[in-house]
Amino acid sequence: MDVQNRTRPVHPGEILARRLDDLDLTIKAFAGELAVPVSRVSAILKGRGRVNADTALRLARYFGTTPEFWVYLQQTYELRVAELEAGEEINAQVRPRACLDPSR
Repeated sequence: MDVQNRTRPVHPGEILARRLDDLDLTIKAFAGELAVPVSRVSAILKGRGRVNADTALRLARYFGTTPEFWVYLQQTYELRVAELEAGEEINAQVRPRACLDPSR
């Protein structure tokens, strides 16, 4: 766990906001395109909501990407936040196990 990397985690909502700006879409119009509540899109854009599997499928379909792309962004964000919040404590509490047999 690399707790030395202190770069600010980027929420998927930031990436999504840039795409919406490029398309000149309102939140309401975009939510309609995805067939989801405006509150879901708004929460993601504000960094409070998560890109779950359903949303990832919809975003992938709309933008021509993969759902894995959107899930990856969310997971990477959550891991970075966890690393910043608890990484040092975890490093102090958990010792790495020495692997004597690489096949195990």
